[in-house]
Amino acid sequence: MKNRIFLYLFIFTGLICLYLFVSSGKMAEANYTTIQKLKEEVKSLNDSLQDARLKVLEMQYFSLENNDDALAYYDHLEIKNPSAYISDKLLETNESKGDNPLVPYEGMQNDFKINKIKVLNHKWILADFSDGKYWGELLIKYELKDDLGVDFTLIDHLLYTRSN
Repeated sequence: MKNRIFLYLFIFTGLICLYLFVSSGKMAEANYTTIQKLKEEVKSLNDSLQDARLKVLEMQYFSLENNDDALAYYDHLEIKNPSAYISDKLLETNESKGDNPLVPYEGMQNDFKINKIKVLNHKWILADFSDGKYWGELLIKYELKDDLGVDFTLIDHLLYTRSN
């Protein structure tokens, strides 16, 4: 009787070992395929990140922050961030009651106000304006004076039409 219990116990232990051996092999294979998929995904994401970095560098080409020649015009003024200073001065034109004085259109829904600003160099600004429903863009010439005043002159404008 004792011999049979040991025999059954030995067979049962052998079956458990066999099951663990087979399942660990399958688990290792599944882990390997998962690791390979994740490596491919990481490679793809690294490529996408590199593409995004190149696009950002391309977009920054026309910006005051990355144009040393244009920044040289403001060295004597000792402004830490001329682009932010000029943007703030342009946004101050929104504070007037009614439409922004630089926008040559009357607001249809609300007053037209400047939203986004891109300081291209030491002379030009590209700005976006909107009244909440209608929007457009402005090309503005500016001059930063020695007394830190800024004069803005509208060069061109565009109002987008709504398509239904």
